[in-house]
Amino acid sequence: MGFWDELRNKTQRAKGRGKERFGRQTRNRSLEGKGRTDRYKSGAKQVGEQAKDAAREVRKTFKR
Repeated sequence: MGFWDELRNKTQRAKGRGKERFGRQTRNRSLEGKGRTDRYKSGAKQVGEQAKDAAREVRKTFKR
């Protein structure tokens, strides 16, 4: 996984966490839900990137 991809995912996760907390404090369920969605999306992207990296390593192993 590239440095920028990881940074983008972590930024999105932090942004989502902030939205979720602010939504909870202001009792805005919509904002809280959007924050939760941002967090889940960033987690899914992170898992996808890790799976791509694992597949790349497997390919390298069998290429030799």
